Amino acid sequence: MNENKNGARFDLPLLNFQELLHGFAEQGAAQTKKNIASMRATSQEISDTLREACSMNARGAVDYGAKVIEISKDNTSATLEFLSRLAENRSLLNIVHLSTARSREAFDVVSAQNRELWELAQKVAIETTEPIKTSFNRVLHKTV
Repeated sequence: MNENKNGARFDLPLLNFQELLHGFAEQGAAQTKKNIASMRATSQEISDTLREACSMNARGAVDYGAKVIEISKDNTSATLEFLSRLAENRSLLNIVHLSTARSREAFDVVSAQNRELWELAQKVAIETTEPIKTSFNRVLHKTV
C-alpha cells in the first residue's frame, strides 16, 4: 500500500513483471513464427511463378525458333522456284516481268512473315510476364 501526501492510501496490486515480460516475449515469438511462415509461403509462391515463367519463355523461344526455320524454308523454296523460272526464260522482257513480280511477292510475304514473328514475340512476352505480374501483385496485396 502506498500513501500520497495527504495520507490517503492506495492499494496497488503487485505486478509480476517477470510474468508480464514472459507474456510479451511469447507473443513476440508467436508473431515472429507467423511472419516467417508467411514469408516462406510468399517466397515459395514467387519461386514457383518464376519457374513457370521461365518454362513458358523456353517454350515460346522454341516456337519462335521453329517459326523462323519454317519461314527460312519457305523463302528458300520460293527463291529456288524463282531462279528456276528465270533460267527457263530467254527473253529479257520476261526476265524483267518475272523479277518485278517476284519482288512484289517477296515484299508482301516478308511483311506478313515479320508481322507473324512480331505477334509471336508479343505473345511469348505476355505469356511470360503476365503470370509474374499477377503473382507479384497478389503477394504485395497480401502483405499490405
